[in-house]
Amino acid sequence: MGRYDDEVTGLAAPLVDPGDLDVLLDRVGDARVVMLGEASHGTHEFYTWRAAISRRLIEEKGFSFVAVEGDWPDCDRVDRSVRRRSDAPDDPRDALATFERWPTWMWANEEIVDFTRWLYTHNGSVDEPARVGFHGLDVYSLWESLREILIWLREHDPEQVPAALAAYRCFQPYEENAQEYALATRLVPTNCENEVVDLLVGLRERAAAESDGRFGVWQNAEVVAGAERYYRTMARGGRESWNVRDQHMDDTLDRLLRRYGPGAKAVVWAHNTHVGDARATDMADAGEINIGQLARERYGPDQVVLIGFGTHHGTVVAGDAWGAPMEVMPVPPSRRHSLEEVLHGAAPAQALFVFPRDERLDLLTDELDHRAIGVVYHPERESWGNYVPTVLGERYDAFCWIDESQAVRPLRLRPTSLAEPETYPSGV
Repeated sequence: MGRYDDEVTGLAAPLVDPGDLDVLLDRVGDARVVMLGEASHGTHEFYTWRAAISRRLIEEKGFSFVAVEGDWPDCDRVDRSVRRRSDAPDDPRDALATFERWPTWMWANEEIVDFTRWLYTHNGSVDEPARVGFHGLDVYSLWESLREILIWLREHDPEQVPAALAAYRCFQPYEENAQEYALATRLVPTNCENEVVDLLVGLRERAAAESDGRFGVWQNAEVVAGAERYYRTMARGGRESWNVRDQHMDDTLDRLLRRYGPGAKAVVWAHNTHVGDARATDMADAGEINIGQLARERYGPDQVVLIGFGTHHGTVVAGDAWGAPMEVMPVPPSRRHSLEEVLHGAAPAQALFVFPRDERLDLLTDELDHRAIGVVYHPERESWGNYVPTVLGERYDAFCWIDESQAVRPLRLRPTSLAEPETYPSGV
């Protein structure tokens, strides 16, 4: 018997079908934000259980939209499809098939196809203002967002085109290579910050019109500003670029909640390293924040429910370097004295843990290593890497456990943009 076995047995509830999520929905209560993590970006069960949880939150709790660790322009095409816009494909799969930036499998996969098709069907049964959206929170789509801004402004707001062109031309010499721009800002004192700020200020001032198109072009301008700042800080090294990225995602989430109006509720899908409160990990020692921490601080811990995910062994889709071909890799058994080893020894094959608010169990208060697999993964490094020291009960409010997991099912696409930087810990 292991030290934590009795506590694991007492907390674990078998997770077999969506009906087993009742206790989790009770824990959600009237919360405004539910964040659903994942221990990798390439595991089938993480996607399918997040979808099952999201479906119940939408149907039974009235959640307004799903926001994911993805790019705004790509996810906007999916959003228009699931919300049945006349300018969008009837099948969300067609929108997902346009995803080009590596790693495409994060969102262009069969599991997301299934979920977004469900969203499309669900939205067909409700009035248009109540339709559930699908949005991207991330910061990487600098050039894609600039192009979207120019296209929209030329048709709807020609007076703002000069500011957009000035920003576009400033970035043009770098040929859509983020690392070249980041390096250039390190070597010379000039950058595109002023042009981006001028563009953003102009679009913010006009966003009061609150049309769907106006909000979208404003958000794309926020992405451009966030991306420019992200790449500039990345060039200086250190952890600041991580914080710029998560602050951008937190601000985007808040803009969406405001956009959807009073009473809006959000489901967020992102990696555990973004979802689980950074203050309960060694990220805090490095001065890093994340969206789980920021949401608790912004809305209050009673209004936010953070749910982590984990696995002991199986397979996963990842690459062995940034931009490398995706492949199905083995996930070896977890290392000794890790959270995953503890749960493997005592929990059901699939289990749900909803943490008590007032019971101080060792499993929830001790620091244990917790696996984190990014889009770049090296299984052979399990003995010394791929883990984040974690106080489980402070990092999350609940945890979904999959002892043996399988690789996600990617759509077969050809990525065209491979130049985005790897982020700690190996692309999460």
